Amino acid sequence: MSDLFEPLFTDAAAREFAAGDLLFRTGDPVVSMILLRAGQADLVRHTGHGQKMILQRAGPREILAEASAWSDVYHCDAVAAEPCVAALLPRQVFVARLRSDPDLAEVWARNLARAVQAARLRSEIRSLPRVAARLDAWLGEGNALPERGRWQEVAAELGVTREALYRELSRRRSEKRA
Repeated sequence: MSDLFEPLFTDAAAREFAAGDLLFRTGDPVVSMILLRAGQADLVRHTGHGQKMILQRAGPREILAEASAWSDVYHCDAVAAEPCVAALLPRQVFVARLRSDPDLAEVWARNLARAVQAARLRSEIRSLPRVAARLDAWLGEGNALPERGRWQEVAAELGVTREALYRELSRRRSEKRA
């Protein structure tokens, strides 16, 4: 994300979160806009079958849950994927600052457009019928598998069970050996 949003948060309160901490829950009122200064946090929704779906993975200098600026409540959970530092700016202050600066508002609109494009791509990948096709599409977008202990995060991004992803990775390793 552009450093253009950093000035919006210069006077924002900073808060540290440990890995696994909730930044907010589904249904919580939107009080603040959140800019990550360090670490990583995920927007997560759980399906009716209990499957974890990652809707957004935000890192340093990225705003988490961008659309919440125009919502009264959060529509998913935000979880610290690793220790992180978040800048919390009151939502009303954030919106007022956007309204007072048309150039910044345009940059914000472009940012939201990119977020929609990323969500559509994620949806397209998740609509593929096979785990192999989903993984190929995800890797084809420049993503790389993290270390072994974090593969379940990839499964959540792909919208598959971790067991299904592990089977696919095992199949690929077997094919390489053959």
